[in-house]
Amino acid sequence: MVHFKRSQASIAACVLPLYNDVLGYQPFNEQEEADRRVILAQLASDPDCFDRSALAHMACSIWTIDPRKTRTLMVHHNIYDSWSWIGGHADGEYDLAAVALRELEEETGVANARLADCGIYSLEVLTVDGHAKHGEYVSSHLHLNVTYLAIASPDEPLRIKPDENSGVKWVELDNAIGLSTEPWIAEHIYRKLIDKLATVNLG
Repeated sequence: MVHFKRSQASIAACVLPLYNDVLGYQPFNEQEEADRRVILAQLASDPDCFDRSALAHMACSIWTIDPRKTRTLMVHHNIYDSWSWIGGHADGEYDLAAVALRELEEETGVANARLADCGIYSLEVLTVDGHAKHGEYVSSHLHLNVTYLAIASPDEPLRIKPDENSGVKWVELDNAIGLSTEPWIAEHIYRKLIDKLATVNLG
């Protein structure tokens, strides 16, 4: 077990709000408990973890559902060549909830989503294989991922972001598993996100 000996006072003020949110988050399962320890350790020790140049860096995702909790919004991701959730890098920003909402609008056109009151919805440490992006090779690395839950209307107009995705659509929740061509993500992450919806009151 990892014990955190660094005092909160020694953590940079800009990092502390997210650190406290992750510290106070109640893990849903063993994966989240283990990954939460990793994320806390990086937040406490690596001031560069909000920059994508770090080997392990902060990222965020946004699991977007309709008000009836029956559908989720997915994009066909260009790099992964799979139907996927929505997200992006912190890139120096510390308010990951705001980053997640911005990524949602940029990648899908959905501008009027609201975040659920639960705060952080899930935590993951995700491996990213080396790949080419914008003609340059990006080495394999880790995403220290914070996921938020958003509610949006399926009536909002959708659009793709050509440099990121080639499709955007609402899908029935159980179909999100089958649409993904990333088996580990589908069974360990999307399945978890769907199962957790039963514990959330959307108000």
